[in-house]
Amino acid sequence: MKSISTLFVFLLLLSFNSNSQIQGIAYPAVGKGVATTFVTDYHCLGINSSALGWGNEYDKKFTMGSTEFNLGFYSDSLNADKLKQLYKAVRNTITDKQPDPVTWEQQRQYAIDYMNSGVAMDFNYNWLGFAYQSDKFGGIAFNISEQYNWYSRFNEKTTDLIFNGRASTYFDSLTIVFGTDTSTVYNNGSLSDDTLSAVINGSASIPLNLSQLMDGTEIRFSWNRNYNFGYGRKVFGKDSTFVLYAGIGGRFIQSMAMFNAKADGTNFYVNSAFNPNYDINYGAVANANVSTFTQTGTIPKPVGSGYGIDLSASAIIFNKIKVAAAVNNIGSVTYTRNVYSVNDTLVANMNVAGLESYNITSSIYTLLEDGGIVRLVGEEKYTLKNASTYRLGGSIELGDKVRFGIDVVGPFDHNNPGSLANPVFSFGGDIKPVKWMRLSAGYLGGGIYKHNIPIGINFMFGGGTYEFGISSRDALTFFLDGSNSISSAFGFARVRF
Repeated sequence: MKSISTLFVFLLLLSFNSNSQIQGIAYPAVGKGVATTFVTDYHCLGINSSALGWGNEYDKKFTMGSTEFNLGFYSDSLNADKLKQLYKAVRNTITDKQPDPVTWEQQRQYAIDYMNSGVAMDFNYNWLGFAYQSDKFGGIAFNISEQYNWYSRFNEKTTDLIFNGRASTYFDSLTIVFGTDTSTVYNNGSLSDDTLSAVINGSASIPLNLSQLMDGTEIRFSWNRNYNFGYGRKVFGKDSTFVLYAGIGGRFIQSMAMFNAKADGTNFYVNSAFNPNYDINYGAVANANVSTFTQTGTIPKPVGSGYGIDLSASAIIFNKIKVAAAVNNIGSVTYTRNVYSVNDTLVANMNVAGLESYNITSSIYTLLEDGGIVRLVGEEKYTLKNASTYRLGGSIELGDKVRFGIDVVGPFDHNNPGSLANPVFSFGGDIKPVKWMRLSAGYLGGGIYKHNIPIGINFMFGGGTYEFGISSRDALTFFLDGSNSISSAFGFARVRF
């Protein structure tokens, strides 16, 4: 793949060998499927900032952590085996490793399956987190996190164009070159692989508008670095009966990449901004674009920046029952570098080759590069509203060792691109068989998810001084061939004092 960043490569590989809108970097919550009334310290950020006022069960004021991450691949139309193949394709592409040797037909079928199915990928990594909590002051927290999200669903025509490129069946006339001989042949659908590999341009005698070709296609991609902060404290109440808490938080967002496209018969738009490390060849249009930016580096430069605001409130009743409500990430990101949009024009010809593997994230090159499917228009800037969410949660402690809770997470504004399609419902909890270990499990459904069974284990030593654990958003991955997801979350550097 055209170079991205050695830094991002490291993170992506580390994360898997180890739901972004649902649990973020809070790996203990991933194993329960519920988070709103379970998170503490800097894990509250982006979920329930009012919980910072609760303190923590270990009566320690400071919490620090790093090297926490979670990664998930999900599709309601693909099984875990196919999703693992997709992960390998993404990894091989990023590291410039040659793809597994497979036949053209098998590779083509993989690409068709991935593109025509709704596929979601998300990755979160915590660089550093810090929290201070006390009874009088309340709680304050800060962390820096990396967030990578992808969702795509293509229609059959778009899949054909992206995978086969200039040799797509959409083009009825193909220009081929053998040595010094150039000729034009009719694309009858039965040309040999040698002929198809010699194609340098495809032309359609009856071209369609881009909106017609892409009808039913949706792609959402973002790579953001978030500088999160929050404060929560007690408002009023008596600890033994009822206590009300309030919280506020937010984040400064630096975005390294964004792609936002939708065509559904009513809406049609394509907007993009990528840092130069992606090495996208925009062609001559870049020369006239006022937002063109070419500076590369080991650490990718942001192409946009913005903000998000979090508001929350919670209550603890009889020291056993917790209820909470929150609205998170209200705001937007404005892109000012390498910003492009697309006009709805006829797609008459194409000279870009299709995908060389079944990594669907490489489809952005076929779409954006000079000579590809779309015709780009340079823009000065583009503002994208955040995919904000609302959360409702409740939990109860059954003695000192068992906790159980429920969560509802939904889109705060359906019109914001990338928002959850529908509310996600979950319930779960944990049990503490011994003082240094917690086992967690739950259920998660709704949104894009069918039926997920989260599971996790967390270890706490020295009275909570040191903590680490591992979890998965869907334990069915390990037991059923027909599972629709692969997921892993891990943290091993959390300390309290």
